[in-house]
Amino acid sequence: MKVKNAFYAQSGGVTAVINASAAGVIEVCRENKSKIGKLYAGLNGIVGALREELIDTSFESDDAISQLLHTPGGAFGSCRYKLKKYEDDVTEYERLIKVFRAHNIGYFFYNGGGDSADTCLKVSQISEKMGYPIRAIHIPKTIDNDLPFTDYCPGFGSVAKYVATSVREASLDIESMCASSTKVFILEVMGRHAGWIAASGGLAASRKGEAPHIILFPEIPFYREAFIERIDTTVRQKGYCVIVASEGIRYSDGAHISGSMQRDAFGHQQLGGVAPTLASMIKQSTGYKYHWALSDYLQRSARHLASKIDVDHAYATGRRAVEMALEGKTSLMVTIEREKGEKYKWYLGEASLEKVANMEKKMPRNFITKDGFGITKKAKDYLKPLIIGEDFPPFKSGLPQYVKLKNILTAKKLKSDFHF
Repeated sequence: MKVKNAFYAQSGGVTAVINASAAGVIEVCRENKSKIGKLYAGLNGIVGALREELIDTSFESDDAISQLLHTPGGAFGSCRYKLKKYEDDVTEYERLIKVFRAHNIGYFFYNGGGDSADTCLKVSQISEKMGYPIRAIHIPKTIDNDLPFTDYCPGFGSVAKYVATSVREASLDIESMCASSTKVFILEVMGRHAGWIAASGGLAASRKGEAPHIILFPEIPFYREAFIERIDTTVRQKGYCVIVASEGIRYSDGAHISGSMQRDAFGHQQLGGVAPTLASMIKQSTGYKYHWALSDYLQRSARHLASKIDVDHAYATGRRAVEMALEGKTSLMVTIEREKGEKYKWYLGEASLEKVANMEKKMPRNFITKDGFGITKKAKDYLKPLIIGEDFPPFKSGLPQYVKLKNILTAKKLKSDFHF
């Protein structure tokens, strides 16, 4: 019986460590050549499979693959593309199985968040129905840290480290200038429904009363009056106020305080503009001079400030995904499990994709202070281990050096192209 090939793809917003997961996948495939033939990577995620644009990773040297461990972005290209519901349209799924069958692909590794988990589950289920069973394993990745059944999601630890560092450094800047200049600084971070990234800004404070003075979470309704009152009190007491605001904060009626009418490929309302909206409120109500900033793509691409434990987790989950498939497992997500005890220890587990798909893990209420403006000791105890350790990329002429893969496509075997 001919040895099956494997397919790997990256999905959604990329992270500083997603390529470490890719390296793990590729290395284990190469270590098991008698069980897995070639490993193909989708050019621009699942879109690459639909278009039959498959990158032959065998053209990449071992050295290039090892350099993925310190390279940000998505080495093979990612995408925001949600497959249609199988009940509504089977065309896309039939196309995927046709492509996989044509290239003798029997293993499917999808590296992404909640929507990717759903895609991975459907590939496993539908391939079985169509008489071409594929072992599908989901590799967790999301800076939002909102996947259930895993202690945390690779990619989040490095963002948390970046945000906490940025808040600490910017706070020193504001503090030094507040007597005659800026008194309020707002950092807007990502986080649609879950405030994990905003919460990580709270790690910047080493002592009670230090910045950030206000954290705004999607889980806590926003009240303008309470917000302005807290700013005014903080400025009068300390001379300045530093705020970390999640892009997904809402009023008590559920409406976002800022957002556009546009929607992304997954049907989500496009967010952004929270910081200037808050700044306008502050100016109108207090007259304080302010500055604001967006961490935006910087927070998820800052490989020079990645968390070492985050890199280790990303790499380990990539390796474990292939091992699970070789053990005959399918329709599962690799999970990170935290052991009990004061010293941080972890191991890898697994969760059924039927439970993971389309579920979100939000901040527990006991991680947020009673007033809704900060994080508790429980939150800090959870967050601190995830930012530990430095793993700097190599530098040359003062700048980090990253690998650029060849990304050579294999020849197409199907006659017709797929049209979206």
